[in-house]
Amino acid sequence: MMNRFERFPEPHGEAEVRYLDGEFRILRPGSFVRCAVTGQAIPLDELRYWSVDLQEAYSGPEAVLTRVKERPAG
Repeated sequence: MMNRFERFPEPHGEAEVRYLDGEFRILRPGSFVRCAVTGQAIPLDELRYWSVDLQEAYSGPEAVLTRVKERPAG
């Protein structure tokens, strides 16, 4: 497994990632992940926003806010 600070190969396709607090681990190499809200491809080296609880990536702060608003208060 790799973390976000290690160099990773440049395979094409979607990566499978485990999102952790302050880092992520690459389970299956790829060059990008998809935003859970917009479906936009996010290059791994540009990935900055994700949810540990939901295990999903976001393209930016707007996508995070959209997801927060969608979830029921609990």
